[in-house]
Amino acid sequence: MRLFVGLGNPGPNYARNRHNIGFMALDALAEQQGFSPWRQRFQGVCAEGTLDGEKVLALKPMTYMNKSGQSVGEAARFYKLSPDEVVVFHDELDLACGKVKMKTGGGHAGHNGLRSIIAHLGADFRRVRLGIGHPGDKAKVHGHVLSDFSKGEQQTVERLLAAVGREASLLVPGDGKSDGTFMSKVSQAMQPPKDTAAKSAAAKSSGNGETAERQPAASEATEDSGPQPAGTAGKHENATTLGQALKNAMKRLGGNNTES
Repeated sequence: MRLFVGLGNPGPNYARNRHNIGFMALDALAEQQGFSPWRQRFQGVCAEGTLDGEKVLALKPMTYMNKSGQSVGEAARFYKLSPDEVVVFHDELDLACGKVKMKTGGGHAGHNGLRSIIAHLGADFRRVRLGIGHPGDKAKVHGHVLSDFSKGEQQTVERLLAAVGREASLLVPGDGKSDGTFMSKVSQAMQPPKDTAAKSAAAKSSGNGETAERQPAASEATEDSGPQPAGTAGKHENATTLGQALKNAMKRLGGNNTES
């Protein structure tokens, strides 16, 4: 069995905060993987499902971030899970928005949710670090994590969550190879789509840079269209003679009607 934990704060005021991306990740995962409806357990809400043949309990602690360990510790003790069977999804300041990294063990780097889990479970659980970007100033961190993603970030976050939910079964084995494959597949899904219009234009310029000259239609007469059918030359000569005679007549008429 595996325990997947998403970190965040309960309530609508926090729902779209950067700090709640762990909650968002579990919501996307549970929906995409067909988990059971959420129900209250272990001081949080839980949903159950199966990934890669293994039972998975998804848990969102409702204790607020800085007491997340109470909920996680209670669930882990109930199912007799070791820290390496627990996977925690959380926001990561040191990664740009849209990036994901896996890590096992380590410190909390000032993250109060991780600090609380370490106090109740130990540090050797696995972490799915979901990038939210750094505001660039330590004094702005608190406001940054407790504010919503910008409009420009929202589409990136949606793509990230969809990829994490889609590839979640790779998190079940718990070995470095599977975790690496998970990161690789999510990263590939986050690559910007290829500009098909640019590719099409490039293909036209390289393959058809010089357009072929338009071929004359069969009905169009050209100077170099080759020998004419019999009798055609005589018709052209007659037309030329008649045209010249008309021009001469018009000149004579014009000369007789000029004002003196």
